[in-house]
Amino acid sequence: MAKSQQKLLFPDTATETTISEEASSTFVNNMTLPVHRWFRYSAGFSATWVEREIVAAQALGPVRVFDPFAGSATTLIAAETTGAESFGVDAHPFVSRIAAAKLHWRSDPAAYLKKIKEVRKAAKSLTPQTTGFADVIYKCYDTDILENLDVLRQAVEKLDDRTPAAELTWLTLVAILRKTSKAGTAQWQYVLPKKQKCNVQDPLDAFDACSRMFHRDMLEGQSLDSPHAQFLQSDARTCAGVPDNWANLVITSPPYPNNYDYADATRLEMSFLREVSGWGDLQETVRRHLVRSCSQHVPERSNKLEEILADPVLAPIRDELSDVCQQLAEIRLTKGGKKTYHLMVACYFRDLAAVWHALRRVCQTDSKICFVIGDSAPYGIYVPVIPWLGSLALAAGFKTYRFEKTRERNVKWKNRKHRVPLQEGRLWVEG
Repeated sequence: MAKSQQKLLFPDTATETTISEEASSTFVNNMTLPVHRWFRYSAGFSATWVEREIVAAQALGPVRVFDPFAGSATTLIAAETTGAESFGVDAHPFVSRIAAAKLHWRSDPAAYLKKIKEVRKAAKSLTPQTTGFADVIYKCYDTDILENLDVLRQAVEKLDDRTPAAELTWLTLVAILRKTSKAGTAQWQYVLPKKQKCNVQDPLDAFDACSRMFHRDMLEGQSLDSPHAQFLQSDARTCAGVPDNWANLVITSPPYPNNYDYADATRLEMSFLREVSGWGDLQETVRRHLVRSCSQHVPERSNKLEEILADPVLAPIRDELSDVCQQLAEIRLTKGGKKTYHLMVACYFRDLAAVWHALRRVCQTDSKICFVIGDSAPYGIYVPVIPWLGSLALAAGFKTYRFEKTRERNVKWKNRKHRVPLQEGRLWVEG
């Protein structure tokens, strides 16, 4: 893609604007960027920073970008706007559909508008069906709002022909669900029914406004002639479907071992679309597919610490990991929640070891990998995430690693459970 096209599409790209190191590892700035702003997925990083890294790599030769934790497609869209080939996978079923829909942003804008108009027309003739939703939906929406949302839902489903226009129309509906809910949203996208918002948008107005925004962004994308990103719903621990030796640049952000439940982050949307009927459904529908970074992923009845630690892939860090897990196993007995952090930490590093081995297969010999990552201290027990991941990368066959700190963590929250200094940044692995 010509640089003039890049300026036209994203006037705030990193080649034009300096972004702070602290902001580079958060999603917040993406909400001002075309396409990226379509759906807020807090588990992400700055698209502007990704563009900058891809452009820098392109100065040295052709680039193939891979993201094994593609999320809502931040890296893939950045690759398209900079003219790089790209491939991404994500295991979260719902977020994967969001990513796939966003990647239709360069499809026919006229076809999208036609589908939007068909849905609006169909919705007028439909009768709301507001019984049978999960309880969280009734806590998050007033009756009149829910009725208007439901006729849109029915119309989207009725007119779904699996075309790019239909997928984008589905995403338009998904994108307004938070805006039209009276419930607040925590920083990490958990819904807070007890925290009421003052500004609740009318569903039909929000749908129309959102479709206009989508259409404007799609029009800007029509000038691009860069390769289209490839995307699969697949597990980063195997990277199934990705060819051997495909990538020479990996930019990603794996889950942190911080007990953040990625399944719960989309519970509102999945409940409204009737894909889950309650919090418990998320275990089978979502959690079983994901890297185990949350205590909800590792029930004690089905995970044995000794068996996990005995896995040969953990040999480079086994002694240190065993010590931390033992401390967590002991301290949990003094806590009210008795959370299985000891199992979560062990499973997390076994899963990330598998990711490094999968990346060794997918990456070329002289590849460069960046993990946006942070360390952790569940129950106040420090987990040295960065050196442990670096050691696992070397054991998988990579040559070197180094870390760039971008910001401190756990310093702003008044209700934080411990005072252990934590940091976030970029783990660079090469070889």
